[in-house]
Amino acid sequence: MSAEQPEQPEPAEPAEPVARPLPPGLDLLWGRRERGKRGPRPGLSADAIVDAAVRVADAEGLEAVSMARVASELGFTTMSLYRHVASKDELLQLMWNASALGAEQLVLEGDGWRAKLLMWSTIQRDMLDRHPWLTQMPMAAPPLAPNSLHFVERGMAAFDGTGLPDGDRIRIIGLISSYTLSEARMAYDAARAMKQALTTGTEAGQSPAPADLPSFESLLRELIDERTYPHLYRLAGAPENVETSGPADERAEFQFGLDRILDGVEVLIDRTR
Repeated sequence: MSAEQPEQPEPAEPAEPVARPLPPGLDLLWGRRERGKRGPRPGLSADAIVDAAVRVADAEGLEAVSMARVASELGFTTMSLYRHVASKDELLQLMWNASALGAEQLVLEGDGWRAKLLMWSTIQRDMLDRHPWLTQMPMAAPPLAPNSLHFVERGMAAFDGTGLPDGDRIRIIGLISSYTLSEARMAYDAARAMKQALTTGTEAGQSPAPADLPSFESLLRELIDERTYPHLYRLAGAPENVETSGPADERAEFQFGLDRILDGVEVLIDRTR
């Protein structure tokens, strides 16, 4: 008679991975932290706080946004906001995510990757022009908010069928985003400078028109000589620059740069194929 075999233990169930804790702000956006409970007065929520902060930033610039200013906008005390949003840094993350609302429903149209990516880039620039305070946001790392990642995902999908690996796709998306952000920031800063110049002139009893403000080319003609700066001298003296008054068409300049980036992307795609 054979000895009884010892019972084999049941295989252990694989342990579910433990979710890593997220930084403040991201934990709220990704549902890893419970939203604040309603207080005695209805109407206050994280969404309402973010909407008010965006309104303030659109109207007065990012420097006007503070927890106290947003609380005043909503008619609540500053401390009541902290039940829903932990800090101003967290509020900025929520505002960035709100600026890309609807990205998950975005459908890029056009024939081929270039037309789709052009649409993607134009949407991004339009968003920055609607919310110019985004150009002033601190950015120590790429945005990781859900709406931002939806937008990035749509941009990467525009390359489907090109053979480009995902690593190259995300690099190109980052390059275009950096260029778009830089151009939008310069346009915003130029608009603020012009507004300040007009305001200063009005306070001094003058009424300058935007066309009266000196252009880059007119300042070059005032400052440089042909021997020291031959290329810039020719640029400043070119007929199209001499005859044109007022600021250049900034969006046309943006489009020119974007087309050159896409030209380079086309070379990379051809090389990959």
